[in-house]
Amino acid sequence: MKIKNIRAKLYQWTGPVKTSDTIFATPLSPLPFQKDSQAPFRFFSWLVVEVETDDGIVGLGNAGLSPDVAKLVVDAKLTPLLIGENPLNTEYLFEKMYRSSVAYGRKGAVLAAISAVDIALWDIKGKAMKQPIFMLMGGRTKEIIPTYYSRLYTRDLDSLRKEAEHYKAEGFTGMKLRCGYPLRDGIQGMKKNVEMVKVVREVVGDDVDIMLEAYMGFNYAYARRFLKLLEPYNLRWVEELLLPDEIHNFSKLKKETTIPLSGGEHEYTRFGFHDLLQANALDIFQFDTNRVGGFTEALKICNMAQCHGVEIIPHGGQMHNLHVVMSSFASPMAEYFPKTEIEVGNELFWYIFDGEAIAENGQLQLDDHKPGLGLTLKTEDLTHFNIIE
Repeated sequence: MKIKNIRAKLYQWTGPVKTSDTIFATPLSPLPFQKDSQAPFRFFSWLVVEVETDDGIVGLGNAGLSPDVAKLVVDAKLTPLLIGENPLNTEYLFEKMYRSSVAYGRKGAVLAAISAVDIALWDIKGKAMKQPIFMLMGGRTKEIIPTYYSRLYTRDLDSLRKEAEHYKAEGFTGMKLRCGYPLRDGIQGMKKNVEMVKVVREVVGDDVDIMLEAYMGFNYAYARRFLKLLEPYNLRWVEELLLPDEIHNFSKLKKETTIPLSGGEHEYTRFGFHDLLQANALDIFQFDTNRVGGFTEALKICNMAQCHGVEIIPHGGQMHNLHVVMSSFASPMAEYFPKTEIEVGNELFWYIFDGEAIAENGQLQLDDHKPGLGLTLKTEDLTHFNIIE
């Protein structure tokens, strides 16, 4: 079996976008002169990579991070490396892509491109062997996947209360909200962020886990004070308090709080996560398989983390992450973004793929009999996409 062709398709959303009441801290929030500090972190396009073999198998991969740049990397840099190669040699092909791009890659959009291709190669492997990817990675480690509901984007307390009530009734035993007030709002903003947590805790009670995401929006001094104010609310974790390169400051925070700290959504490869482990910086790793290096790197990171007692709870609830969760004892649960109107971009995968797992009573199931990822591309209702090949 040989790789015959690689197609990188950019799906650009041209339909309606919800713009009201979606407010939370970002890395730009501390800076002055920002009319919209969220703008660079909304994304309304998605990259789909199709790898075709000479015997007709087509593997699907995808990237949501910087998809336009990732497409250029796939087309100009990765495709020439892979044509004619055996797609089942996933370990070798990852190293070939990574080592060939190391001078200009290592992280970011280049790793997103490599991840998309790697996922497609594993999809081919599963289809060729007539097994779901999680069976090839270690098999079933849990009967069903627990999930947590991941939205609560609003800082309007009445809306927050109603949304939390609704998804508790839907059976979710965990839910994550965002910090609605940025660093520049100071102590008053900090208190309002705590008030948001308090409202959700009052709604869901003590039997539902609450998580809080800061999306890289704060600094060490703010985070240290913030964590102390949050301690009475028994949070499952606080996520990405700092910029991802502040490993040393995460390590200091971890020593100063009883609240578990999570991150890694913006970290890459086994090397990046090895650095986090060496620094004892986080309690929970949240890599996304379509950024971190695909399934090939995800396997290595899960094994390293398990040795150190660090949990793996991937960013995003898409199928590439669910196969990791199902196959690893290091991973206790999955994130779940329900299908909604397009708002920040995380919702787009529901509009591109068929076969994504849908939560029932707050849980997800994977099919033992669907080979590969278990996904197909939609062929209908694509009028709101501009597809560039």
